[in-house]
Amino acid sequence: MHFERRFTSAGTDPYQALEFRSAASEIRNPDGTVVFRAEHVEVPTQFSQVATDILAQKYFRKAGVPAVLKRVEESAVPSWLWRSVPDEKALAKLPEEDRFVGETSSKQVFNRLAGTWTYWGWKGGYFSTEEDARTYHDEMCYMLAAQMAAPNSPQWFNTGMHWAYGIDGPSQGHFYVDYKTGELTRSASAYEHPQPHACFIQSVNDDLVNEGGIMDLWVREARLFKYGSGTGSNFSRIRGEGESLSGGGKSSGLMSFLRIGDRAAGAIKSGGTTRRAAKMVTVDVDHPDIENYVDWKVVEEQKVAALVAGSKLAQKHMGEVMAACQLTEGLDGDDRFDPRENR
Repeated sequence: MHFERRFTSAGTDPYQALEFRSAASEIRNPDGTVVFRAEHVEVPTQFSQVATDILAQKYFRKAGVPAVLKRVEESAVPSWLWRSVPDEKALAKLPEEDRFVGETSSKQVFNRLAGTWTYWGWKGGYFSTEEDARTYHDEMCYMLAAQMAAPNSPQWFNTGMHWAYGIDGPSQGHFYVDYKTGELTRSASAYEHPQPHACFIQSVNDDLVNEGGIMDLWVREARLFKYGSGTGSNFSRIRGEGESLSGGGKSSGLMSFLRIGDRAAGAIKSGGTTRRAAKMVTVDVDHPDIENYVDWKVVEEQKVAALVAGSKLAQKHMGEVMAACQLTEGLDGDDRFDPRENR
């Protein structure tokens, strides 16, 4: 593939035409206490506070980034595209608490994204020349920084951790297609071939514990949620409440299992410290439990309405109670706090 420059110049920093600033990002509780605060976050000047908050709170790698890196030489890869790993000798000279840090600059994020994509493209033979690869890299860095392009969240969470920082972990059960052989291959690590896709559609069979069944689906969903992706399934194959089981007895029905999946998803933050899991449930209109399924959403919304109404009533009447307690005329001591005396 051939690429031409539109926003950058050969031999210069891809961010040369852009200005950057130091910003802060924080999350506060309703009572004003600070939950999260990041100082000296380097972002493009045109980034709004919302964009800054999303980058700093969601997409920055919070820990595990080596303070000192070294390149890993690869004979068939240009030196500027060599991946990086922790420089163990240099790190050993630093205080233990300073050896591994978090990302603090948007350039780190843009570089690991564009760098990894270019590295993969080079390894796969996508570029006609090295100059085309360099052009693609620089143009992509610029477009990310200028908010002209943006990938989905799992890319921001996961892509580049292995290439840019040498971050890795045990295999999590993922598979990828080997570009050399075209065959499905089990990943040997968590980040060398990461999970950069946003949405997955998964099937589920009317089986309790075997592969492809109901409980297996919760495991597969958890794997996707952990790295920031969402998932959806059609549960119409699951038998309805009261239908017969092969071993005798009756099924507890679709809804009992949907509630388990909902609780499991609600307990997981996608990307570890980022956002709640995204989960979609579909049921065909001719399923025996379809009315219970529709009512499930209605009941949950009624709970919200009840909570709102209850809080409003509590606020109104507690305000009146507190006002009555402030009355002192005709009441002595603690009598103003006694409902039998203070009517």
